[in-house]
Amino acid sequence: MKNTRRISGFIGAMMLAAIGATTYAASFSHTLHLYFVLAVLALAAATSRMKVKLPGIDGNMSVNMPFLLTAVVNLSAAEAIFITCVATAVQCWPRKNAKFNSQQFSFNLSMMAFASCMASLIFHAAWLNRMQWNSLTPGLVLATATLFLGQTLPVAAVISLSEGKAAGSIWWSVAHLSFPYYLVSAGVTSMLEAVGSHLGWGLALAVFPVMYAIHRSYRTYFAKAAESPRQEVLVRAAGAGA
Repeated sequence: MKNTRRISGFIGAMMLAAIGATTYAASFSHTLHLYFVLAVLALAAATSRMKVKLPGIDGNMSVNMPFLLTAVVNLSAAEAIFITCVATAVQCWPRKNAKFNSQQFSFNLSMMAFASCMASLIFHAAWLNRMQWNSLTPGLVLATATLFLGQTLPVAAVISLSEGKAAGSIWWSVAHLSFPYYLVSAGVTSMLEAVGSHLGWGLALAVFPVMYAIHRSYRTYFAKAAESPRQEVLVRAAGAGA
């Protein structure tokens, strides 16, 4: 019961943080980028269903990150939060005949909204824009790092509360599996930003098959990683029975 109360309290705190961040982001005046928002939203939602089960923990990862970063870099915080929330809802919506978990859904939605808002506010911070050199690279690095920490730390914390394990070791398990993907996502986003002004944002469509290939690669790799311990157990059992 104690763990249940702690988990509920933690999720409640995440929801309050997300509501506060979203309200703060919405208070800024901004220009609506309707067509761009719809295009990025469609791509982010489509790739949100390309999920990979992370081995060893109760969680999954989708390959929508380049489009979420594109929203953070090019749109207002409110627009980025909107795209992130819709993409997260699509990702977390259960498949046919699966049970809907409202607590898990609320946690994921609030976590992603808060992380997206923080990443957007940091990328568009005045001190970063005042730099004499190109602010895209450090801004993108900071935004990616914010999304990375904003997702992995709360996930590690809630798993630690539910399973009673050390949060540090859980975070390391999540971080070292997902960190390469964040690097690739930042690279893809940087490429889109570099050539988008010359070739147009239709180039974003070319990223879709790239992310599909990454999705398939991750699934194959994690499937083999999960299969290896299983095979070792079978070999030991066979040896013990010989």
